[in-house]
Amino acid sequence: AHNLKVTGSNPVPANQIWPMPKAAVETQAETVTRRPSRANELQHQVGEITLSLSRSYLKILFTFENPLPSPEADAEVFVNTARCLSRLVAKTWLHVPLSRRTDTDAVCSLAGMSILRARTPIHPPMLRHLCCGLTLPTRREYWQADLIYTRNLWIAWTATLFGRKVVFDHYRPWSDQIPPLRSWLYRLNCDRRFLVNICHSNYTRMAYLDLAVPPDKLHCVRNGFAPRRLQPALTTAAAKQAIGIPRQARTVVYTGRLNHKKGLSLVVEAARRLPDLLFILVGSQGHGPIEVMAAAISNVRIIAWQPPETLARYISAADILLIPPSSEPLEKFGSTVLPLKIFLYMASGRPILAGDTPDVREVLRHRENAFLCRPDRVEALVAGLRTLVDDGALAATLAAAALRDSVDLTWEARAERIAGIIVDRLHAPRQEQGGWGPTQRRAWLSGSARWLLHLIRARSWVLPPDPARSAARSDAAGTGSG
Repeated sequence: AHNLKVTGSNPVPANQIWPMPKAAVETQAETVTRRPSRANELQHQVGEITLSLSRSYLKILFTFENPLPSPEADAEVFVNTARCLSRLVAKTWLHVPLSRRTDTDAVCSLAGMSILRARTPIHPPMLRHLCCGLTLPTRREYWQADLIYTRNLWIAWTATLFGRKVVFDHYRPWSDQIPPLRSWLYRLNCDRRFLVNICHSNYTRMAYLDLAVPPDKLHCVRNGFAPRRLQPALTTAAAKQAIGIPRQARTVVYTGRLNHKKGLSLVVEAARRLPDLLFILVGSQGHGPIEVMAAAISNVRIIAWQPPETLARYISAADILLIPPSSEPLEKFGSTVLPLKIFLYMASGRPILAGDTPDVREVLRHRENAFLCRPDRVEALVAGLRTLVDDGALAATLAAAALRDSVDLTWEARAERIAGIIVDRLHAPRQEQGGWGPTQRRAWLSGSARWLLHLIRARSWVLPPDPARSAARSDAAGTGSG
C-alpha cells in the first residue's frame, strides 16, 4: 500500500505572490511509494492535492454591479457561485452597490463573505455601472486580490487596463447580440490578463469561438440549483393540498416572470384548448398583458411572485413542469439563454416539457429526460402536453432521468469546476493571440450593418440571431467543453 501525506500547516508566507512557485507546492508533499499498477491513480491523487493547495492560497474579489438582495436570475447565479467558490479559496470579498437602507450584515450573510460597499449612486443604472468600474481601483482589496471575478464587460476591461487578472462569467453571446463589439471583445478575451470566459452554455461559447478566441480561454460551465430550495420534499398530492388544489386536478406549472418576453401567450392559448388541465402560472408582479389574457380562461390560475421557501410547493404540485416552448426569449429578446429554472425543474422529479431550441437541447433531450416540442407552435405544445398526460409511464421515465441528471448540477459542483479552471489558467503558459482574420472582419462589418438597421427599425439593442449562422451552430451547440 502507498501513503500520501501532506505536511506543514502554512510553509509559504502569507504574502506569497500568486501563483505559488512550483517548489512551494512540492515542499508540501512527501515522497510517495508507488506501485506500478496504481501509477495513474496516484498521479490523479497528487493532482488533486496540488489543486487543493494551489487554490487554498487564492484571493478573489467578486464584483457585482447591481444592488443586493435581488430576486433577479443574474443575482441568484452570481451570488450562489461566489458563495460556493468562497469556501474553496483563501480569501474573498464582494464589491456591490447597496442603498442606504440595505442591511450590510444581511448581504454579508447572503454572500458568505466580506462586503465592500461600492462608491456609486444606485440610479441611474448606467452611471452605477460606470462608477463601479472607475472606483474599484481605489479599494485596497482590489490590489490584494489575485484576480477580479465579474459578469460586467466594462469592469473586466478596466481591470485589465490596471494589470489585474480577470475571470468573466456571463450567459449572453454578446458578439452575436451587439456585433459592433466583436473586434473589441476579441481583443479583450485575448488579453493575457483576461484568464477565462465562463460561458453558461455551449451556444454562447460558440459565439466567442467564431471570433477566433483561443478555445482554452472559453469554458462552458452551466448554472445550477440549490437542493435546499426543494425542501421539504412533498409528494404531488401533498403539494396540491398545501396550495389548495384538488388532488385529482391535472396540473401544468410554470414559475418565473409573467411577461411577453417569456412566450407565455403561447401557454395561455394552449390552456384555452385544454380545458381539462389546470395551468398554474407563478410569478405575477402586477396586472400585465399575460394576466389580462388569462383572466377570461377558467383553467388558468395566476399566482403572485413567490419567495424560495414557498415556491417549492408549486413546483412539487406539478404533474408537468413547463418551460414555454418559444424561440423569442433566445432569438428576439436575447434575455434568456438556457433558462435557470431548468436545473431546479430537473431536480424536482417532475416531467418537463420545453421547446426544442439550441440552448435547451444542451441539457434536455427529447424523450430521454424531457419532452421537447417544436417552438412557437401552439399545436405542438398542446400535443406534447396531451402526450405526457395520457402516457404516465413516459412521464415517470422522463422525470426519473432528469432527476438523475441533476445530481452534478448543483452550485457546489459548478464552483468546483470553475475553481479547477481558474487554477489551470493561472498556471497555463502564455498563449499566442487568437486567429482574427478576414473571415472575422467580414462578419464583424456585415453584422454591424445588420445591427444598425435593426436598431433603427425595431429600436432594440439586441440583434436577433442570423438564421444561417444559428443553423450552422445548432448541432455543435450540444457538444464541446462542459
